Amino acid sequence: MLAGCGAGFDATTNKPYAPNEAGVLIDNGAYGKGDIHIPQAFILGPDSGAQLPWRGSAPIYLNILNTAGAADSLQAVTAAGMGTVKLASPIQLPSNQLVNTGKPTPQVMLEAIPKSFRGGESVKLDLQFANAGTISLHVPVVTRSREFAAYPAAPGATPAPTPSATPSAPAEESH
Repeated sequence: MLAGCGAGFDATTNKPYAPNEAGVLIDNGAYGKGDIHIPQAFILGPDSGAQLPWRGSAPIYLNILNTAGAADSLQAVTAAGMGTVKLASPIQLPSNQLVNTGKPTPQVMLEAIPKSFRGGESVKLDLQFANAGTISLHVPVVTRSREFAAYPAAPGATPAPTPSATPSAPAEESH
């Protein structure tokens, strides 16, 4: 009975998962918002089973493509009610060049998080561009597992509890 919800060619479980909310980036039936395209956006959370502490911080990873004829720049990022966002410096966005804000080191950090994150949450970010204006999107907090396991751990993350073996009584032999 449960499998019936995920059956067929159009099943939710039959679709690839990309860590962003791409629907936010649809403008007038076209992908992107104006000349800005963000094919990937996520906040790196804790390891699976762990948590980011209250008042902790987490890196924000954005892939941004500026398709305008002129260069643009990401000037500021805000996360209303979800802490403060520290931008190392304005991020330059040359025309028609994909820019990754997390490589080689994260340039955007969510700080002073007002609650613990375990992964699976979503944070609304407002990205302020010099030319493109403000673009809002909901960015998921992903756990540092699977394809995200190679990313450096978020500072101050509380590790997941380590499972331990429970001794059991020896089995009795029957003759």
